[in-house]
Amino acid sequence: MPEKQPSAPVVLAVIPARGGSKGVPAKNLAPVAGIPLVGRAVRACLGAAGVTDVVVSTDDPAIAAAARAFGAEAVQRPAEIAGDTATSESAVLHALDAFEATRGRTADVVLLVQCTSPFLTSQEVAETAARITSGAADTAFTAAPSHGFLWKETPDGATGVNHDKAHRPRRQDREPEYLETGAVYAMDAAGFRTHGHRFFGRTALVATDPARVLEIDDPHDLARAKALAPLLDEPVTPSFADVDAVVLDFDGTQTDDRVHLDAEGREFVSAHRGDGLGIAALRRAGLPVLILSTEQNPVVAARARKLKIPVLHGIDRKDLALKEWCEAESIDPARVLYAGNDVNDLPCFHLVGWPVAVGSAHDSVRAAARAVTATPGGFGAIREIAAWLLGPELNTPTPLTGPLHP
Repeated sequence: MPEKQPSAPVVLAVIPARGGSKGVPAKNLAPVAGIPLVGRAVRACLGAAGVTDVVVSTDDPAIAAAARAFGAEAVQRPAEIAGDTATSESAVLHALDAFEATRGRTADVVLLVQCTSPFLTSQEVAETAARITSGAADTAFTAAPSHGFLWKETPDGATGVNHDKAHRPRRQDREPEYLETGAVYAMDAAGFRTHGHRFFGRTALVATDPARVLEIDDPHDLARAKALAPLLDEPVTPSFADVDAVVLDFDGTQTDDRVHLDAEGREFVSAHRGDGLGIAALRRAGLPVLILSTEQNPVVAARARKLKIPVLHGIDRKDLALKEWCEAESIDPARVLYAGNDVNDLPCFHLVGWPVAVGSAHDSVRAAARAVTATPGGFGAIREIAAWLLGPELNTPTPLTGPLHP
C-alpha cells in the first residue's frame, strides 16, 4: 500500500475585533481605501499561504456581518471577555475553543492578527505562520528593524537606553534592533493552551518594512492610514464579476467640474464622448447604470436621456437615495461601483463595496476610494472604469450586437 501522506497543518487565524472603542468609535469598521479595517485584516489572512481558516472574534453584529462579507467566519465573543480590560489572549483562546468544537478539527497553529494594522500583507501573515509550521520556533511575531537611539528621563537628566550617549556610531555601524509591530503573532496551538500567552519557548521574529508599520489607536492614526493607503496599497481594480451595478456622480466625474454661463445665465458643461462609449458598453453588457447628482439641472437629465440611463438629480442625501434605489432594484450595495469626485460623495463611498475616485478627485475622496482612475473627471474617467470591467477593448461577456452610440 502507498505510504499515507501527512496532512497539512491546520492554521487558524483569529482576528479580535470588539465593537467598543473609546479612541476611535466603531474603529474596526472604519474604512481605509474603501475597505473596513476588519475587512483588510480578513483579506490579508485569506490571501496568506498556509492559513487554512480565518475567524473574527467579536461582540458586534455589524462587525460579524462585515467579517462574513469578506469571507471569514464570525465567533460571538461573550461579554465577560469583550470589555476594555479583556486581553487579546482570552479572545484567541475562546475562538480556538469554538473553532475546534464546531469544526471537529484541532488547530496546530493559531495566529493573533490585529485589525489596527491596516497595511499588513498576506506575505507577512504567511511568513509568521511558517516559522511555527516549519518547526523553527514555538512563537513568532512581526517586527520592524530600527536604528533609533532611545532615551529615558531620570532625576539626573536624560540617559541613553540602547546606547552610550558619549558614543554615536553611524547607522551602518550599528546592528538593528526590532520594534514589535503588533500586527501578527503566531503560536503553536498546544503550547498556547498550556502557557496562556503569546510568547513561550523559542521565539522568532519576521522582519517587516518599517514604512508599512502603523497601529491605529486614535483619529490621527486613522487619518494617516487613509492618506497613506494610495501610496502603500497594491493598485486594485474591479472586474465584471465583482460588480452588479454602476452608479455615477455627474459634475466633476462625467465633467471637468467647470460650468460655462451665457449672457442669459444658462449653464453649459462639457462631457467626454469616450465616457458615453463606456456607458453604452456597460449598459449593453447588462449592468444597470444610474446617474446620481445633487444638481437640479436640465443638462444632467439631458445627458442621461442621451445615454439612455436613469437619473436621480436634485438629491440632498445621495446616500439615502442610493440605498433606496438599491432596495428597489434588489441590488446588494456591496456589489455596487460608485464613482465620484468630491466630499458629498463620501457617504455613498461608505455604503458601497467599490467606491471609486476619478483622478481629479478631492484628496479626502481619493483617500476613501478603493480604486482611483488615472484619468481626471470629464476626460474619459468613466471610459477607464468601463475598461476595468469589460476589458481594454471594452469586451463584454457576450458579443455586442450593433454599434455603440456615445
